[in-house]
Amino acid sequence: MLIIDNLTQQPQHREQVIEWLWQAFGSENSRAFFASVVDSSLSGADLPLTFIALDDGKLVGTVGIWRCDLISRQDLTPWLAALYIDEAWRSQGIGQRLQAFVTQYSRNAGFKELYLWSKFSGYYERHGWQYIGDALEYPDLPVKVYHQKL
Repeated sequence: MLIIDNLTQQPQHREQVIEWLWQAFGSENSRAFFASVVDSSLSGADLPLTFIALDDGKLVGTVGIWRCDLISRQDLTPWLAALYIDEAWRSQGIGQRLQAFVTQYSRNAGFKELYLWSKFSGYYERHGWQYIGDALEYPDLPVKVYHQKL
């Protein structure tokens, strides 16, 4: 059975979450950056937050809520960030469940909207996200920005 929990409740998964984020979204020298974000989410601050998906206790995915996930669009906040599903568990609806969880969590926290960015299109539109334009991920990677009213 799939459960979604705050990483603060299951900190033993910290290293795997960092490794996933670094491998999926980072560059050769950025592991420390992702460790810093994850550690900040374990500090008890309001943001960032890191959530994990567990299937019968096995870590299968992660997602975060970050104050800013796109330096070129610091005017937008908060962000659904770092959605990652372990390759063996993809195409089973876990990404959709994590998105729904973050959306509901954000609504309950009093946020009125939520943003995300992606290098590709098609996936997020199927899950209720509205494309609002293009932007640049540092330093010059073109990305698509999405929005969801809560």
